[in-house]
Formats: sequence, C-alpha cells, structure tokens
Amino acid sequence: GPSGVVAMATREASHAGSWYSSNRARLSKELDGFLDAAGSHGSTPRALIVPHAGYSYSGPAAAWGYKNVDAGAGIRRVFLLGPSHHVFLRRCALSKCAAYATPLGDLAVDRGVYEELRATGHFVDMDVDVDEAEHSLELHLPYIFKCFEVLPEKDRPTLVPIMVGALSTNAEATYGEILAPYLDDDANLFIVSSDFCHWGERFGYQPWDEGRKDVGLHEQIEEMDRRGMEIIESKDADAFAAYLKETGNTICGRHPIGVLLQTLRRSGGFDKTRVTFTRYEQSSAATGWNDSSVSYASAVVFRDA
Repeated sequence: GPSGVVAMATREASHAGSWYSSNRARLSKELDGFLDAAGSHGSTPRALIVPHAGYSYSGPAAAWGYKNVDAGAGIRRVFLLGPSHHVFLRRCALSKCAAYATPLGDLAVDRGVYEELRATGHFVDMDVDVDEAEHSLELHLPYIFKCFEVLPEKDRPTLVPIMVGALSTNAEATYGEILAPYLDDDANLFIVSSDFCHWGERFGYQPWDEGRKDVGLHEQIEEMDRRGMEIIESKDADAFAAYLKETGNTICGRHPIGVLLQTLRRSGGFDKTRVTFTRYEQSSAATGWNDSSVSYASAVVFRDA
C-alpha cells in the first residue's frame, strides 16, 4: 500500500467450521440453495435487517433479505452493523483490520469511510481478538461476498464494519445523525444484524400468559415479535424504544436496529422509505417452560421511486 500505511491484519473467519461450513464449495452451494428457496420482494434495498445465528438455524431466513440485493445496482460500500455479545461497550467500535476473511474470499475494509467515522470522535477501536470473538458481523460476510461474487474483484464493494454497543437512545440518535448522509447515498447498502426473541430459561426470559388457552406459547412469542416488527416497519424509533422497555423482548440487535431507525429519521428520504419484513421463523416451536427458541426475521428497507 501507500507509504506510511501500516499493513494491518486480516480478521480470520473464526466461526467457519462450526457456525457455518469452512469448505468453500460446500458453503457456496449452501448459500445458493438458501437464496434459491427464498422469496424476492422486488425492490432494490437500501438496507436489510437479517439474523446472525449458525446457518443451519437462520441461514434460510437471512436469504429472504439477501435475495433482494442487486449486484448490478452500483453498490460501492456495505455498512455492517451488529451487536456486541462479549464486550460491554457504550459506543460503537471500528475494526483494526484491513480485510475480513471468508471461506469464499476476503472483503476489504473501507479505509476512507473509516477515517471519516474516526474523525467524528464518537467511535472506539476494537481489539482484533474482540473482533474475531464476535459472530454478529461475521455471519453476514459469506452472504455479502455471495451477493457480489459475480462482479470483477475491483468492482466489489468495500466493507464498513461497525460493532454497536449498549447505546442510550441519545447515543443511537447521535450515530443516526453521523450515518444518515451515508444512507442517503445510493452507493451504500446498510446491513443490520439481529435475531429476535430469545425465549427460555437459558436466556433468562420467559414471558408466557398460560391463561390464554387458545394461543400457544410459540404463538404468543410470535405475537410479541410481530408487534416489534410492525413498529420497525412504522419507522418509529421512539415507539421501538418504548416497546423494548415494556416487553423486555430479547432482540439482540436492538441497538443496531435503534441506530438504523435514528438514521432513517435523519435521512433525506425518510418519507419515501419503506421497511417491510419478508420472513419470520422460529428455531423451534416452544410449548412449555422447559423449551427454548430463538426467532429470526428478515426485513428489506427500500425507497419509492
């Protein structure tokens, strides 16, 4: 690279071989299968909300978001926002790595955008070991690579990975203001990483109204998730914050979603922006106290012509 630039590390695909296949051909075929099976929304997305569990769990649901990405739409950068599962942060963190590896190929981190973000003073740098321990960003990388693999390497988009901490609503608004101009640029695609309800004793979260004999437990979980999904579709950041406070729903990407809603609120195209959930699944249908389940939902954010 240019003189004075230190060659930085490549983030290893640390969850390959466990959360998804480390075999290039097998992984490629698996993603193709998920994408073939998914329905298409028909709009070119400005953003996606997609789950980040192991591919055997949420790979199929995630495809309902990625299916809509058009490699020919001139996307130059992919902003990837995911929650921190292992490290407690009150801010958003940027990677120290120059590239993110996947079994399909590497994705280059966008240095220019990173410099602009660092210049705001609102971002911290995460250590490489923290970066590699976190799965919420990594699980999207093979899908991102797959979406653009048809392009010659020089035309593939760069990556802007952002690990989102446990932000206050004020902090979410601050990041929304910083990111809004990027969302308003057609050359940028935003991907927001989140699962939905984690229900069960192991998650310390078991709301269940047993008195409702006509509505089973997994249906009650779905009702609660869908209320949150409808609020996200309404693009109302305040209502989403209130919903989380009221239900305590264990949506692990609540802060990345909160940042997205605040970014939308401050974007020039707010009125023309639509958010539509295209898929909802549960890892299993919970029927009793000893069960556990995780919900997966995918959404497409697009703009009316």
